[in-house]
Amino acid sequence: QVQLVESGGGLVQAGGSLTLSCAASGSIFAIIGIGWYRQAPGKERELVADINRGGGRNYADSVKGRFTISGDNALNTVYLQMNTLKPEDTAVYYCTGKLYSSSRELLEVWGQGTLVTVSS
Repeated sequence: QVQLVESGGGLVQAGGSLTLSCAASGSIFAIIGIGWYRQAPGKERELVADINRGGGRNYADSVKGRFTISGDNALNTVYLQMNTLKPEDTAVYYCTGKLYSSSRELLEVWGQGTLVTVSS
């Protein structure tokens, strides 16, 4: 069984910073990529940033220059450093991973989410 567990959410004032973590565990052969998504109340889930095994990174325009995604070489732990937070960054943040299990099955796994609240 494979799990992704997010941590690091919380309440922060506008202009502040938070770092989210996404930790993978279980019977994993290799992780291809990890993405951070967020969903604000009444809105659709949107991609915030992602990173692949080769180190390639993508960011939503709304977070470019403020958020940084990083991880270890195997992407077993991936971080989302969030700076200069704005009230509109308030959302539940989810990490998702595309990976091969130890039985070589290709999986897409989602974490349970962590709430980030930015007060004005």
